Amino acid sequence: MRGWSETSFHGNFDPVYIVRHGELVVGMDGDFNCALWAGSEALLNQRVCKLTPDEGFYDLRLLAYALPGYLGTINAKTSAITVKHLSSKTVAEIPLPLPPRSEQSRLVEAIETYLTRLDDAMATLERVQRNLKRYRASVLKAAVEGRLVPTEAELARVEGQEYEPASVLLERILAERRHRWEEAELAKMKAKGTVPKNDKWKARYVEPASPDTSELPELPEGWYWARTEQCVMTQVGHAFSSGEFIEEGVNLLRGDNIGHGSLRWDGNRRRCIRPEALLDYAHLELEPGDTVLAMDRPIISTGLKFAHVQPSDLPALLVQRVIRMRSSLHIGYFDANIQSQHFIEHLEREARGGGVPHISEGQIKNFVFSIPPLAEQIRIAQEIERILSTSESSIKIVLDNAQRVTRLRQSILKWAFEGRLVDQDPNDEPAAVLLERIQAEIAAAKGKKEPRTRRLNTRSARA
Repeated sequence: MRGWSETSFHGNFDPVYIVRHGELVVGMDGDFNCALWAGSEALLNQRVCKLTPDEGFYDLRLLAYALPGYLGTINAKTSAITVKHLSSKTVAEIPLPLPPRSEQSRLVEAIETYLTRLDDAMATLERVQRNLKRYRASVLKAAVEGRLVPTEAELARVEGQEYEPASVLLERILAERRHRWEEAELAKMKAKGTVPKNDKWKARYVEPASPDTSELPELPEGWYWARTEQCVMTQVGHAFSSGEFIEEGVNLLRGDNIGHGSLRWDGNRRRCIRPEALLDYAHLELEPGDTVLAMDRPIISTGLKFAHVQPSDLPALLVQRVIRMRSSLHIGYFDANIQSQHFIEHLEREARGGGVPHISEGQIKNFVFSIPPLAEQIRIAQEIERILSTSESSIKIVLDNAQRVTRLRQSILKWAFEGRLVDQDPNDEPAAVLLERIQAEIAAAKGKKEPRTRRLNTRSARA
């Protein structure tokens, strides 16, 4: 079973409902999981079934290996509007393979030997994957702290040359930003037939605020602290009505379309709108190279939920709860920042909402990161790509091997119940004779008219 919460009962109960350590229990709702009970003595609750085969007929440990495959098939074929339900009758009618009793013990020993080795291999692969993930994080951390490549200041001193510090780069970025705003405002006024008589309208421009650096660590020489808003243009999408959706047209980029580093348009993820919408929502049109980030559940188990827009994704418009970022920094260095642990921790700290954690545009704009000189940004990005390309190859090898372990595990169980995992002993009591004894004992129990108990059923050794 995947997990359980402890609930106490203090009333009278029938001993038939007692579950003891090592007994097999089946969850009758949801995923139909089964497991050998690992806790102390407990009572069966509603929607949980206990299987108690006679150990003289069927090894309980073998039953625990045989049952999950059948339950998984039943679950896949069971339909439900809310939660799937399994009946005890369905469990009782599962046709189980019945090897000779002595062979059952040998099968369990062989299965456990093989699976223990596979579990050890999987644990090693998971440990390697964690180490590679930590290595990736350490590379990104070194990159944004100025420890991955020699700084421009260091190279300039060695070569006896001047260099442009990040403070000058930021001044140029801010000047270009203001110039674009003025051009856009002037175009709006002219479109309305208004010609400004002077430059007073330019006073409406709001200069992005610089961050408070009093509590920030000291940066390498030539670097500078900046808020996202100072060097990244952000835009949040629009809430399009489902009534506007059509089969083919302009793609609508939603959070569901954002994978880990790329956009996905497969299956039910794709939504489209009429091509004329590009004129109505020109400010939401995406361009190649745009960075998009999901604002609902921005962080997934494999990392940040962000991607870059490719030409094949276009034409596309931005939808509500997705933010577009157009950076004035080198794209490779900007990526390093938004994938860094510093940025992820910022999002985790600022995210709001109990059920669906989400972030706002303001929380993105207020993020403070370090800016190196432009030439250094380029060298940092190149070094990150060189190092992490090897790391990505290693991660792929680990994942491929993990899939092989999973397939081997399935093959071992398949061979076990096909009679191909252990040698068969001609001296073992045949399964047909074992089945006759099972039937005889059940018939005798029925003749005594005792209360029915959960035990292995007749004919095909049904549980």
